[in-house]
Amino acid sequence: MGCWKQEKSNTWTFPTLILCLCGFFYMMKPSEPFLTPYLTGPDKNLTIDEVTNQIFPVWTYSYLALLFPVFLITDYVRYKPILLLQGVSFIVTWLLLLFAHGVVAMQVVEFFYGMVTATEVAYYAYIYSVVSADHYQRVTSYCRSITLVAATVAAVLGQLLVSLADVSYFHLNAITLASVSLAFVCSFFLPMPQKSMFFHRKGVTEALPGPDKVVATVGSDRPSSCQEDKSSAPANRGPAPEPQADNPKPQKHVLSVLVQLSKDLRDCYSSRKLLYWSLWWALATAGFNQVLNYIQVLWDFRAPSHSSAVYNGAVEAIATFLSSVTSFVVQYMKINWDLFGELALGIFSAINAGSLFLMHFTTNIWACYAGYLIFKACYMLLITIATFQIAVNLSMERYALMFGFNNFVALVIQTILTVVVVDSRGLGLGIVTQFLIYGSYFAFIAGIFLIKSICMLVSSTCKRKIARSCKEHLNHAEHESKEQIVTGYTTWL
Repeated sequence: MGCWKQEKSNTWTFPTLILCLCGFFYMMKPSEPFLTPYLTGPDKNLTIDEVTNQIFPVWTYSYLALLFPVFLITDYVRYKPILLLQGVSFIVTWLLLLFAHGVVAMQVVEFFYGMVTATEVAYYAYIYSVVSADHYQRVTSYCRSITLVAATVAAVLGQLLVSLADVSYFHLNAITLASVSLAFVCSFFLPMPQKSMFFHRKGVTEALPGPDKVVATVGSDRPSSCQEDKSSAPANRGPAPEPQADNPKPQKHVLSVLVQLSKDLRDCYSSRKLLYWSLWWALATAGFNQVLNYIQVLWDFRAPSHSSAVYNGAVEAIATFLSSVTSFVVQYMKINWDLFGELALGIFSAINAGSLFLMHFTTNIWACYAGYLIFKACYMLLITIATFQIAVNLSMERYALMFGFNNFVALVIQTILTVVVVDSRGLGLGIVTQFLIYGSYFAFIAGIFLIKSICMLVSSTCKRKIARSCKEHLNHAEHESKEQIVTGYTTWL
């Protein structure tokens, strides 16, 4: 019996199945699209200003404070303990959401939800430590797909229960609590990994190739909220800490790994191409997360939930579906992204800015819904392209490192936006004015990349003209030289 269990846990199918079950139940949260109506409704009796300016900002601060240490600790303890911690955080979050009251209690909820989002890295990194490189792309596809399916099913289920069965928001949250509790139970069955990307690598002593010399196969889907893909390069191309044959002291080993990671980051960002794509990633992700965090507040302002029908679940389901479609079609785009990538970033960032301006100026809730669908679809399209452009030049380990660092920079920018624009200790702007700021922010991003792309296209055109002129001049000179030779030979005769 014990041998069977060991054999079962050593195959790639068993941990992938358990992880997919965890991902499905973690994302099966039918109450999530209705969080703001729940908080401002009779269950919690909070005001829009309290939710916007005092409660929601805590999530951003918590996420920022926890992201970097959790990123390192996750690898050090080999993922599974962090997955269990995420399960506990989920359960505490929804227990408080169900039974606690008041602004302070909801701020504690946001702190624990910040812990949930900070520990998401364990879900996407775990599988690479328990399966062989041959299965990376397949298991990445499974893990990504199951979370998208669960998010869509949860949104549709929540909308149907609210609209057709008249289920209260409280009971939706109870269903969510049951779902995340099931995910927590499933996580106990995950095998404990024997290795990790950085701190527990096995048999790696060679130096790491530079970012422009490593080519990896990227996964098929985009990174989530958070959201992003792992490449499937061979494991021996990742960051290579000092060999562990001599059993160095833990403190020295940790220090050597941190030094190696800093060197890897420096090498990655020394590539101008990776730097530009990472810059867009950080700037756009900060704005995207900020919009997602406060979009329900805007919807509730345009169509108050106590007096209007709420279709948040249906909108989120459609948005998730459109995001999946846009992410999927990227693989069929035959475009020279080195030449036109920044132009695409500029154009679609401008479309995002326009959709946010639409949400600011319109008073129609359906126009707000449409603007959100356009905004999310455009971002998912671009983040998929950015993911591919970054991952295709890196090993899986270096991509994971850049993914974590880019998200950290994005979170720093988002925190600055929150402190200045949202927090009651800052400007504490109203929700409508906030979306004017967010639209201007994306217009700024669009301006940066449109100007850069125009300069690049003009430079490329000039170089082609110069090269063509030089070629014509050489051909002309060669022709004249031949004529002179023939004329000289004729004269000599």
